[in-house]
Amino acid sequence: MQRRRLVLILFLILPLDVSRLFPAERTRAQAEEVARNVLERAIVIDSHEDTPQMLLDEGYDLADPNSPYMVSIPKMRAGRLGAAFFSIWVETKWPPSDLIHRGLDLIDAVQEQVARHPGELGLASTADDIVRLHEQHKIAILVGVEGGHIIQNDLRALDTFYRLGVRYMTLTHTANNEWADSSSVKPRWNGLNDTGRKVIERMNHLGMMADISHVSDKTFYDTLEVTRAPVIASHSSCRAIVNAKRNMSDDMIRALAKTDGVIQINFYSAFIDQAYNSAQQKIDTQMTAAVEAARRARAKEGQRLTWVEEVRILRKYSASLPTPSFERIADHIDHAAQVGGIDHVGLGSDFDGINSAPRGMEDVSKLPDLVVELARRGYSEEELIKILGGNLLRVMRQVEGVSREMQNPK
Repeated sequence: MQRRRLVLILFLILPLDVSRLFPAERTRAQAEEVARNVLERAIVIDSHEDTPQMLLDEGYDLADPNSPYMVSIPKMRAGRLGAAFFSIWVETKWPPSDLIHRGLDLIDAVQEQVARHPGELGLASTADDIVRLHEQHKIAILVGVEGGHIIQNDLRALDTFYRLGVRYMTLTHTANNEWADSSSVKPRWNGLNDTGRKVIERMNHLGMMADISHVSDKTFYDTLEVTRAPVIASHSSCRAIVNAKRNMSDDMIRALAKTDGVIQINFYSAFIDQAYNSAQQKIDTQMTAAVEAARRARAKEGQRLTWVEEVRILRKYSASLPTPSFERIADHIDHAAQVGGIDHVGLGSDFDGINSAPRGMEDVSKLPDLVVELARRGYSEEELIKILGGNLLRVMRQVEGVSREMQNPK
């Protein structure tokens, strides 16, 4: 009786999905059966993978059966992945004169892999493309720009990236740019400035999703005020569980949900587990110093420190930290679903862009284990299909619809 009374009270006073508070848990065998059914029906979409750095700088082939990286074709197949957004990321300190060229090189590297493996991969630029390729038993490959600094304040560059298949842009990365504030540094613009508002408007017109991962809280709220289309957080987790600026607060998750957007949960250990996050902060200075020393050494050789080299350095330090179990990812999915609703949460692993993944989720092949864990917690098949990719497909279609309306006003 007390349990029912509590549920009734919460239903009356809280704007959340109460059915997720006390789900009917399943046995392991039941959960595995549900997961099998779901994986036969769902299009699993990962909205953020950083593998293009490896493709370009290491000459990495996605078909490598002995891949040392988190993403490969065999691993994607084992993980039942239906679509992946590959991140077009250029570090914020990259020479400005070469930013766009580096971005174009990364896109070329992705497209080359698709051309090299046409039986396994296919380029997608719309939600319908993802569905079509899934029906052909191919993995849909899309690209998203990570960091608005890459367009160098030029809307023509935004147009060019869109024509090359870019379907979202993360407004900032780890530094403020000329039109938006990042979550990583002291604000410069107090959110978006006038140029930033024009960037959002242009993205709406093109049909490119605005991605608010990495932005300051004020930039996030400014974006919601300007946009006519839903926005995404391509790889962010929940601040209520881990107090990291890169994660979203409950108020932000609710605001995102009210505008029909979706938070794609990041798998990075430091964003999903507070104990790991706190331990990493204690050695952050050492990690940063080691990376800077390696960067200076490479500069003396007339070269740049690659992302792969940087990750190798960081992993030497993170190996001693208390790595969490992958169930922590499910905790964040639970929280986001409770706060924002089941229609507003998905998966954005950040694979190949993180130096620590949780135990049991070391690469993309492990995704079915997460599905089993969510099924064990009581999610229905339809709810799981939404989380695994259905919600992001819906947002893509809505963004595409807003673009058509803006380009063809009645």
